[in-house]
Amino acid sequence: MAQVLAMKGSKKLLNAWAFYDWANSVYSLVISSAIFPIFYGALFRVAEIEKVTIFGGEIARAPLISYVTSLAFVFIAIVTPLVSGIADYLGNKKIFLKFFCYLGALSCIGLYWFSLENIYFGLICYFFGLVGFWVSFAINNSYLPDIAYPEQQDKVSAKGFSLGYIGSVILLVFNLAMVMQPAVFGITDSGGEVAEIKAMKYSFISVGIWWILFSQYTFFHLPKGYKREGQRTNIVLNGFRELKQVWRQLGTETRLKRYLGAFFVYSMAVQTIMLIATYFGEEEINWGSDGERTTGLIVSILVIQIVAILGATVTALASKAYGNIKTLVVINIFWILLCVYAYFLQTPMDFYIAAGLVGIVMGGIQALSRSTYSKFLPETTDTTSFFSFYDVAEKIGIVIGTFLYGAVAQLTGSMRNSTIFLGLFFLIGAFLLTRVNKKK
Repeated sequence: MAQVLAMKGSKKLLNAWAFYDWANSVYSLVISSAIFPIFYGALFRVAEIEKVTIFGGEIARAPLISYVTSLAFVFIAIVTPLVSGIADYLGNKKIFLKFFCYLGALSCIGLYWFSLENIYFGLICYFFGLVGFWVSFAINNSYLPDIAYPEQQDKVSAKGFSLGYIGSVILLVFNLAMVMQPAVFGITDSGGEVAEIKAMKYSFISVGIWWILFSQYTFFHLPKGYKREGQRTNIVLNGFRELKQVWRQLGTETRLKRYLGAFFVYSMAVQTIMLIATYFGEEEINWGSDGERTTGLIVSILVIQIVAILGATVTALASKAYGNIKTLVVINIFWILLCVYAYFLQTPMDFYIAAGLVGIVMGGIQALSRSTYSKFLPETTDTTSFFSFYDVAEKIGIVIGTFLYGAVAQLTGSMRNSTIFLGLFFLIGAFLLTRVNKKK
């Protein structure tokens, strides 16, 4: 019996699309932000080393993970337009969504075997976990105009965010309990491996299983995709051709071009902080015991998540009262002060305060940046191509930001110096924002 697909705009289809956030957001919170950075640092502490020999040279743990992250986003920035172009012309986005979902989830499970002895395999799993998450996230986003009418899109997008937040916090709390009380879950020291680290490895498996399991509801209801009308030629490079057309059109859109330049600079710093913050806290803060370090870092991540919702609400109210650009300038100045404050962090309480302050501006700057970009778009245009351009610009920014962060940390021997370096990007971003609304 053939499957009957839900109609565009139907509650069932909208819920299925939003539910993918519930499925995949556990990667972003548990792997990117919380458990993996703690696990990664613990491996080096247990081995009592700070550097590993890899690719023919010695490198410290912080620059190493920063460089791998940077390389992954180079790959993502190249692959996403390729996949977008091919999927548009073949009319089968869902097969690509499934592929990158399973790639990411299985890579998370593969992190169970991450060790300093298997450093190459572990870094490959980390690399493809990032690729699977971000590319499948982009493909799922591209479904939004297919499944929802314009007046429904803001609401269903917000619903996806909320579901992702709730699901990821539920799994993170479960994993935290498992890491802090491994004996309760039957996890004990064995084979020279402490129970706490073993529990972290099990949490990687839980993320992969959660991601695969809950994505099935989305896969069942989403349509395959829709074939692009007209002659289909050069389907592999079509995504890049669309980006080139957007670039040309920016020549006549002065305000949009100025805003994109400012966004590119400050987003580079924002995204780098999101990816690196836990590694910084793990290495630079005097936590005391390993247990206190684990608990403190995960609590800090939860603080950021909770405060970010309040921050997004406050930012929305501020932008309504004072305008988007003025609000973004103030947020960038706030970020500059935060980067300076981060340089002097020493105690767990310092880090908790920083986490709360980051949460206030983290949720707001991302939501406001995207909505501001949307407002500046020309009235009659292919918005999908423009947002693809926006996403690629963001990913290239992450590549540059994470690479420079790692380079500064490696050259100076301290991640603290990198925070001041990131503050300079916010300073430049704030200056560029002041030029957005100026007349020619």
